[in-house]
Amino acid sequence: MATDYDAPRKTDDDPNEDSIEELKNRRNDSNSGKVDEDETEAAEAFELPGADLSHEELTVRVLPRQSGEFTCASCFLVKGRSQLAEVRDGLSYCVDCV
Repeated sequence: MATDYDAPRKTDDDPNEDSIEELKNRRNDSNSGKVDEDETEAAEAFELPGADLSHEELTVRVLPRQSGEFTCASCFLVKGRSQLAEVRDGLSYCVDCV
């Protein structure tokens, strides 16, 4: 027997169906739209981009380019020699930029 998958699937013995009156009463419930969280308290917990970070100290140690590395002339990233694709006019280019 072929099955029509586009036909609506409705069973007559569905006990979870609510009456229209029950649904209207739930919608009109006075506490249904209230949120327990205060918006200003929630907003204070988030840090915004561009905030003043002048009191922060950087703890990143920057190393100079090592002997097995090159700086790509296109993306200006320091990459290892295994990423070197070609050298044009004395400028090195990585495999991602070629």
